[in-house]
Amino acid sequence: MTTIPSTIWQTLSQRAPDKKLPRGLDAAWDAAAGYVGRIVPRRRIFLRQAQRVVDMEKTYSELTDGKLAHAISDVRGVFRRGRETPDDLLAAFAMVREVATRKLGMRPFLVQVAGALALYHGCVVEMATGEGKTLTATMPATVAGWRGQGCHVITVNDYLAARDAETMGAVYHFAGLSVAAITQEDKPPERRAAYHADITYCTNKEVTADFLRDRLTLGRLKGLPSALLAKIAEGAGSGTDRLVQRGLHYAIVDEADSIMVDESVTPLIISGDAPNKEQVAAFQQAVDIAAQLELNTHFKTNPRYREVDLTSAGKDRLEELADPLGGIWRGARRREELVVQALTARYFYQLEKQYVIQEEKVVIVDEFTGRLMPDREWRDGLHQAVQAKEKLEVQPPKDTYARISFQRFFRGYKRLSGMTGTAVEATREFWQIFHLPVVVIPTNRPCIRTHAPDRVFATEAAKWTAIIEEIRRMHQAGRPVLVGTRSVRASEQLSQLLAAENIEHQVLNAVRHKEEAQIVAGAGQPARVTVATNMAGRGTDIKLGRGVAEAGGLHVIATERHEAGRVDRQLFGRAGRQGDPGSAISIVCLEDELMLRHAPHLSASLRKRYGKTDREVSTRLVRSLFNASQRKAERLALRQRKGVLRTDDWLDEYLGFAGSES
Repeated sequence: MTTIPSTIWQTLSQRAPDKKLPRGLDAAWDAAAGYVGRIVPRRRIFLRQAQRVVDMEKTYSELTDGKLAHAISDVRGVFRRGRETPDDLLAAFAMVREVATRKLGMRPFLVQVAGALALYHGCVVEMATGEGKTLTATMPATVAGWRGQGCHVITVNDYLAARDAETMGAVYHFAGLSVAAITQEDKPPERRAAYHADITYCTNKEVTADFLRDRLTLGRLKGLPSALLAKIAEGAGSGTDRLVQRGLHYAIVDEADSIMVDESVTPLIISGDAPNKEQVAAFQQAVDIAAQLELNTHFKTNPRYREVDLTSAGKDRLEELADPLGGIWRGARRREELVVQALTARYFYQLEKQYVIQEEKVVIVDEFTGRLMPDREWRDGLHQAVQAKEKLEVQPPKDTYARISFQRFFRGYKRLSGMTGTAVEATREFWQIFHLPVVVIPTNRPCIRTHAPDRVFATEAAKWTAIIEEIRRMHQAGRPVLVGTRSVRASEQLSQLLAAENIEHQVLNAVRHKEEAQIVAGAGQPARVTVATNMAGRGTDIKLGRGVAEAGGLHVIATERHEAGRVDRQLFGRAGRQGDPGSAISIVCLEDELMLRHAPHLSASLRKRYGKTDREVSTRLVRSLFNASQRKAERLALRQRKGVLRTDDWLDEYLGFAGSES
């Protein structure tokens, strides 16, 4: 009798993503359910259960390694059979806690155990920077591994995936589990072996790309009956033997706000080359034509949405300019699309802000993390328009074979949870998109970080002058300073200003990222000045050097407000870890991108009022305008993310290669 391997069975029988986003009265009802859920005192419940786990410490600390391993073997069998009780779960966590103490020299605190329980029960857990999320995840991951269906621990980059798998491996091995990590360089056989480990550490990009590649491998097989028939008829040629994953059972997402919220707007796409010489030439021609059009006469721009609209006069002028070119330029719709993309690239996509150039290629910079995305391209010809603008060799657009957003992908897991330092601001979104409640876990020690009110200046020049003075003041006091910037360009500009003042410093951005972990880890040394884009806030603790705590701790300076308040809070959270002293401040100006995009008229009025003054303009009204602009940006981003999810639903229903699942 022909059978389907268990890996194929799990891949094809996994739970489909939740139904489409509710609308109208259904959406109101769902929102009300989320609100009622927030009333449940989850934190108090998990802390009380965590105390019971901590109370078991003596029971297991007195056991020899052999007896502890035997006890773990017994409880592992209970979870494998799916017959565990709530008391079994608490005992399991207590055992893993003891293993961590023996193998890593780190005994999880009460709050870490509470966070682990929240993860196990399907919550997004907010734990402050430096509170030990990596260790916290070992408890629910171990229990998930015992069930025999695999557990994915997902993080933001290959370095963290490999580091955490190696660091925490001793705990998993003692608990009778195998652990592996997947990085970008791994080949299919290595990936298949890693996914068959009990615990698999990987990045969101790698696990999602492998999912899409498996779906392409399955081709037209839309369910278990089709797979079984193909296996009978074609054997190894059916494609089922080339899959690397074994289904989406359970995932713990580290830096959940970055992966499940910020990065979810950009879908992950599997594509292939589609040579088209005429189309490639058209992108360069579009740049030349766009240079002959006049702003506000032939086209208008909308900075808030990064959109360009041609006017009637612009369409007429475009037709006139395109007439001699013929070919692809004869179609009105196509020529307008080409020129609009060229104008969009010209006005809204800037070198060292949205992208950098490496080895004569345009490489996207993630605007939320500050990291390079060499394997990504903008869609609909925008990437080619940027290449043409920079006078680089224009590569032809690629054909899309498969696409999925991270939102839709993560909704496909049977069990899902996440952890991050900043989740409260996205509470409603985590519920609306993933039906995951947010639980805020208190710090092990009280946070004593001080946060000064924002300092606001009218002009960018005045802002940079104030930032340099703030850095010098802290530098002379012997305190380390971490300065956060929104773009590569801003970090390089600040670096030049510091060099001119003979202030020694280090820069961490998408271009200078090879020593990221070492730079961040050393950012707490006395008088150290570190300039970094958003990437500095993720994955590596900043420990204070000798004498720094007595001097006041790490001082964090934000040079701009981000479009998501969570990103600001992530940066500020670098100071004051685990009860250390520290301080934070934002030094901003009315010419910042947040204001220009989301409060253009009010900010213009204020700039006109204050003129080119160098003095500070930090009034209550001005500060409230920054807060309002940030909230407006967050609402816009949420609408965009919902739009991406609805597009995924539509494509899956009408054009999806995998068909519908149930």
